[in-house]
Amino acid sequence: MDTQSETDFCGGTIMRYQYPAPNPLAHYWEEELSLVWGIRVRFQYRIERFFSYLFGELILANAFLLFELVSSIPVVVTLRKAITLSIARVRPSVVTKRAIDILGASIGIVLALPLWICVPLLIKLDSKGPVFYLQERVGRNRRRRDRRTVALNGLERRSSADRRTTVGYGRFFKIIKFRSMAQDAEKLTGPVWAVKNDPRVTRVGRILRATRVDELPQLLNVLVGDMSLVGPRPERPYFVHALNGKIKDYSARFNARPGITGLAQVEHKYDESLADVFTKTDYDLNYISNWNVLQDVKIILKTVVVVATARGM
Repeated sequence: MDTQSETDFCGGTIMRYQYPAPNPLAHYWEEELSLVWGIRVRFQYRIERFFSYLFGELILANAFLLFELVSSIPVVVTLRKAITLSIARVRPSVVTKRAIDILGASIGIVLALPLWICVPLLIKLDSKGPVFYLQERVGRNRRRRDRRTVALNGLERRSSADRRTTVGYGRFFKIIKFRSMAQDAEKLTGPVWAVKNDPRVTRVGRILRATRVDELPQLLNVLVGDMSLVGPRPERPYFVHALNGKIKDYSARFNARPGITGLAQVEHKYDESLADVFTKTDYDLNYISNWNVLQDVKIILKTVVVVATARGM
């Protein structure tokens, strides 16, 4: 009996470890976990349904309906057409050039901070008069076609009085430079071209003009959009009047923003005669016709050489 009991006991022990009996406590936790998980799933589903209805049915649908109602208003339709046409007229090359101008002018102003301090002191010590020199110049032609060529009934035709027509289709602006000549240099002579060893140029002015440092303040003109870093030289209205009918396609120079430096400036000297203007106009027209970013970079690098070697005169 003892042996049999031990066998049964051993057998039972073996069977109990190989095939354990169900644990009521485990069943309890499984049921609880299933219930909690089920509640969470249902809660998530209801939340998703709620937000889907809130955003999809109420907010987005009504916002789209409101947008359709607003966009069908005549004023808005006209505005949309105007914006679409404006975007279509934007040329990537123009945007790229303007971005380069703003970036380059900003960097140039920061790097030239020592000159902004030293040059005004030298000018004041050398001669009487203001540090800066403001002068009216002719800028870019912003009109691509003559919108006033047809006279409308009851309206006055003003094309003959258009300042851009009378001065070669360019817009006036004030150029700013470091003063390199004596004060009131043209009081007796009127507008004249600079000449070699010009007696009107001050001692400091000769250095400023040779190194082109006198044109440094024009970076401010670039920032406000009157000028570009590279482009045709901005001319005075007096000379535009005189040259517009003498030089073929002269007014085409104003199809681009005038520049602090340019192909004509680095390839030729200051204007001293009508022959110089003819030559530089050819350079300007060639630059405008064949503009690209690489060409601007080359001209800027040549300008650096001109400044470093003082070949500005």
